[in-house]
Amino acid sequence: MASLITCPHCGIRPKEEFTIRGDASVTRPAPSASDEAWHRYVHIRDNPRGRYLEYWHHASGCRRWLIVDRSNVTHEVFSVTDAAEKAKEVAR
Repeated sequence: MASLITCPHCGIRPKEEFTIRGDASVTRPAPSASDEAWHRYVHIRDNPRGRYLEYWHHASGCRRWLIVDRSNVTHEVFSVTDAAEKAKEVAR
């Protein structure tokens, strides 16, 4: 059986409609940050085992960016939120 992702805009869709774009818990440095801070942001990343947040793009659907809370061991998806909505919440 195919893995399914529940897009908040399109409903339940096969995972093949999405592309994974990486860790959503990393904070982008300020434009004026040091070269070392930018180096760590771009090149040095943890590769956690288990549950964590990832950016996914619904490339074959609504084309929205989503934040998917999932386990990279079991592939279980715990929640999916719109990345723009999440950014608005964090900005408040």
